[in-house]
Amino acid sequence: MSTATASQSNATVIGREEIHRDLLVLRVRPDDKLFEFKPGQFAVLGLPGSAPRVATADLEQPSAEPDKLIRRAYSIASASVERRYVEFFITLVNSGSLTPRLFNLKHGSKVFLGPKASGTFTLDRTPPGKTAVLIATGTGLAPYVSMLRTILTTETQRKFVVLHGARYSWDLGYRGELESLARLRPNFTYIPSITRPDQDQHFLGRIGRIQALLEQGALQKDAGVQLDPEHADVFLCGNPEMIKVVTEMLEKKGFKRGDAKNPGNVHVEEYW
Repeated sequence: MSTATASQSNATVIGREEIHRDLLVLRVRPDDKLFEFKPGQFAVLGLPGSAPRVATADLEQPSAEPDKLIRRAYSIASASVERRYVEFFITLVNSGSLTPRLFNLKHGSKVFLGPKASGTFTLDRTPPGKTAVLIATGTGLAPYVSMLRTILTTETQRKFVVLHGARYSWDLGYRGELESLARLRPNFTYIPSITRPDQDQHFLGRIGRIQALLEQGALQKDAGVQLDPEHADVFLCGNPEMIKVVTEMLEKKGFKRGDAKNPGNVHVEEYW
């Protein structure tokens, strides 16, 4: 069993679901009371260098220091009203320091969980009456899952749209949950898309990169949402190239990227 040292571990793995070999949903229960957080924020996970890595990982050069805690921030996917655990949506980076160790964790393994959540990638940066267009690639979906799980239980008027891009349909984590949510909530639309349909011919959803779908009017056709800064705020999370291209596209339409002083109407969380 992978464990942090006694002084470094303060949480326990209570759930792990492998979407596939390189994609993992991990649930972690803190030993003490769970910190408060807003949907969209992130928390830190950590393991010591002595923790074993999955067999498929690349050779680690140089080897990590055994007693040094390796820490990384990950967006929280669980609802803020869930007080038993925090959930993370993680992709395996075979050359990475931490994810090959996280993927090797089992039920009951000990892990370090940071004492607080951080980040400003939250819905309170946007007026409540505006449509929230939530765009992600890969595990950039995680903060939106937290938002939807928290807010759609009571919010019935404000529109939410998730546009999620991945290479294949089996990379579309939370797809079943989001499809169910879209059927139950008329104010929520889920638009999954893949970029390699030649290798995934059973997928019947949209095909193409995020920026191409936006140019083709997918939001208006599938969700009845106009990409207009007066009526919609856009959140971008995931691949930096996608964020760069889509931000440039939005700026041409009159959108403005937010900063510390001005929230703007384009909100960005870059993953690497």
